Amino acid sequence: MEYKFDESNFKQEVLDSDKPVLVDFFATWCGPCKMMSPIVKQLAEDRTDIKVGKLDIDECLNIAQQYRVMSVPTFLVFKNGQVAGKVVGAVSRTELENTISQAL
Repeated sequence: MEYKFDESNFKQEVLDSDKPVLVDFFATWCGPCKMMSPIVKQLAEDRTDIKVGKLDIDECLNIAQQYRVMSVPTFLVFKNGQVAGKVVGAVSRTELENTISQAL
């Protein structure tokens, strides 16, 4: 299941989550974000050990600024409410999976 994170649910769904969370910081106008979308969706379907979701930086500017997201896509892995892993840019599924594994 792919989540949609925003200002109203970020604390509950990401920071207070009992599972690690992969957050895809994206923008609708971003070409590389569109390229990564099928990979993120597939990860969300395949991985039951983590939550996977997207956060639109244009709708959630405060959260993007708080985590110093300077370019999109940026992928942050949260564990116990803290950033445990980070990948910036369009990457392979393998690279994204490796970042998740290292963060867990």
